[in-house]
Amino acid sequence: LYERGQTEPTQSRPKGPPSLVICPTSAAGNWQREIARFAPELRTIIHHGGERASGEEFIEQTGKHDVIITSYGLARRDGDLLSEVDWGTLVLDEAQNIKNPSARQTQAIRRIPATFRLAMTGTPVENRLSELWSIMHFLNPGYLGSQKGFRTDFSKPIERYHDQTATRQLRQ
Repeated sequence: LYERGQTEPTQSRPKGPPSLVICPTSAAGNWQREIARFAPELRTIIHHGGERASGEEFIEQTGKHDVIITSYGLARRDGDLLSEVDWGTLVLDEAQNIKNPSARQTQAIRRIPATFRLAMTGTPVENRLSELWSIMHFLNPGYLGSQKGFRTDFSKPIERYHDQTATRQLRQ
């Protein structure tokens, strides 16, 4: 990062809280490489494996890094630890991994505090509209109403009866 009037980048961490990226384990290294390529000033760390930091050591690491990358499985297992940090941005890559709103993984991820949330997916709806509700509930809780209300107003009419009015209303 260049501070105003400087010609050399600073070594200090950018202002603001760190970001958390949750992705499939197979994509974690790619995230780290892409950040190094396109934003080399950002300090990243992968939170994964048996040697990963925990407790105060993890909290200390988040203060020294701009981006923490972890997997969905660890977001479930380390959910309490991840929830101790006030994240600036929480990114879900392959967000269809939270399509089941009652799954422990989904619930753990929804509890992680963040100022800004981003869900990336190529398949927001694989089988049922409730998957869309789950991802939207992560992004903006309450925007599509309660889970029960969404099922009554949209899922049943659209999936069971092909209700075009409900379909148009959901699209709007």
